[in-house]
Amino acid sequence: MKIENFARTALALGFLVAAPVSVSSYPTKPVRIVVGFAAGSVSDLAARMIAEKLGSALGQPFVVEVRPGAGSNVAAQYVVRSPKDGYTLLVATSSSTIRSPGANPGFDFATDLTPIALIARVPFVLTAYPGLGVRTLQEFIGLAKSKPETLTFGGTAVGTTGYVAAQLFNQRAGTNLVIAPYPSTAQATTDLITGRISIAFSSAANVLPLIEEGKLTAIAVAQPQRAPLIPHVPSIDEAGLPGVYASIWIGVLAPAGTPRAVVDVLSREVNAALGSADVAHQMRLQGMDLLGGSPEDFALQIKRDTAQWDAVLQGDGIGK
Repeated sequence: MKIENFARTALALGFLVAAPVSVSSYPTKPVRIVVGFAAGSVSDLAARMIAEKLGSALGQPFVVEVRPGAGSNVAAQYVVRSPKDGYTLLVATSSSTIRSPGANPGFDFATDLTPIALIARVPFVLTAYPGLGVRTLQEFIGLAKSKPETLTFGGTAVGTTGYVAAQLFNQRAGTNLVIAPYPSTAQATTDLITGRISIAFSSAANVLPLIEEGKLTAIAVAQPQRAPLIPHVPSIDEAGLPGVYASIWIGVLAPAGTPRAVVDVLSREVNAALGSADVAHQMRLQGMDLLGGSPEDFALQIKRDTAQWDAVLQGDGIGK
């Protein structure tokens, strides 16, 4: 049977499928990396650093495209609906693992996207308005309990890591702080300096100059260990409230169903980029702790975070 006759027969029978992506030639055209937060955000900066290295290693441009909105759901929806061929990727943060009751993002982060590799983690530091006169976590908790529903915790928008971390703080500390959601940590920080809010989780890199100038009081780093960027600030465990961890991880994902061979190529090159001295240096200057690892490592992180934030939201009763 001639090849063209076989092809016509196979097509009629529904045997032909889309040609698989060849890992030996991938990529053969530019790759788009979609970021769900504004230009200049830590996720955007991380994406651009990685994109440059991927482009050099794989011989095609990796173009970063910013699509902010709905806590990065706009970008995630776009990537989920894109072809499963490795040419449209998503740089997401841990906020994407938060499933607020009643919310319908139009996709399931855990099943509609394929993890490629974690890039970095941005630790949060618990910072207070200096006018409160507190220097330690226990002093602040004591003050908060003496003034229930008076002091204010500045969190980022509902459904983001900063917001649910504020809920977690209330639950673990036994306080009743009023949580004020903000569109961004920058706006919350501005109000924290002036005393419009009492305390907030802030990116360590963003508030370090304010801490050094005495405009903010650093209470604790919201992770089990101290942060290299601010080594003089105790961890939240040392401060006496273990388990109240707040940080943002940044990672690269593809639409679910992307060929594993392509995922492996991308994961390998992301890890190689993180191993380069210039990327490591620049990310640390931005207050990022480098992560890396396999797609399976990333999938496990997503699973752990989803379970943690589900438990916090159920305990708080948001959406009920």
